[in-house]
Amino acid sequence: MHLIALLIGLVIERLATRLFHLRRLRWIDRIIDSGFRQAAKVPNWPALIPVLAIAVLLILPVLAIVLALGDALFGFPYLVLGVVVLFFSLGPQDIGEDVDEYCKAIEDGDNERVRETAKAIIESDVPEDTLDRIHRVEEAVCVQANNRLFAVIFWFVLLGPLGAWTYRVTDLVRRRAVFAATREEEQDGTSSRLRQAATVLHGWLAWIPARLTAIGYAAAGNFDTAIGAWRAPTEEKSDSPFEYNEHLLARVGTAALAIQDDGEEDLISRGVRGATAANRLVFRLLLIWAVVISAMTLYGWTQ
Repeated sequence: MHLIALLIGLVIERLATRLFHLRRLRWIDRIIDSGFRQAAKVPNWPALIPVLAIAVLLILPVLAIVLALGDALFGFPYLVLGVVVLFFSLGPQDIGEDVDEYCKAIEDGDNERVRETAKAIIESDVPEDTLDRIHRVEEAVCVQANNRLFAVIFWFVLLGPLGAWTYRVTDLVRRRAVFAATREEEQDGTSSRLRQAATVLHGWLAWIPARLTAIGYAAAGNFDTAIGAWRAPTEEKSDSPFEYNEHLLARVGTAALAIQDDGEEDLISRGVRGATAANRLVFRLLLIWAVVISAMTLYGWTQ
């Protein structure tokens, strides 16, 4: 049932691009902010406790619905629930659309829009140097594809809608914790500790999917260079699980692209070529996953 719901959900996700704005879930930000304010009142508690409490609070409604539905009507309501939850767990933005907007901005020569679209992909400050920005965008596409797509699919296959929603909730809490920490400098360091705890929690859930995605990049791209990059780690021992995942995906993903810088190529063409190649790598890997999931579904039907 999970695999069938996943295939249907992925098809709908490709067709319902006009509904992507609904996945921003702004109302959940208010709940998370409220939880952070309550956590600030007890600064001596380990930061992981309020982060887990907020995540559980947001997960409980989906858990209750899953338990209530059970196998009613031969599992059809559960199938519908799975498709709906998957739609809201993916994203929130489609990485392909973000890349297209970035490439259009480069071709139009709109520097301000280039920075805005690059920041939407990188989700942090955009480097001032053009070539550095190009490389960071290529890395970020490989990283964001796992966060927005492949990790959600992994947890959906493993635990159904509850797994996908749990992963998305930890990402929502992490994003809000990062935003709160950069917006406010608490004297007691509460915001910083909440950000660290939320990042670690999300990093744990992304650990296995990140490695499956990295293996997939090697299979969908230049295998030799990707495996070579995997065997040459650049991470520090002090890196959190989240940082380690990002570094691994960025390193292996860009190695799988095997893009060579041409001194005679202008930066506009180089930027478009690199971002497009990264997006194609993600699409090829999605096709591989779809084939594997389809085969698993057919195998399940024969049992």
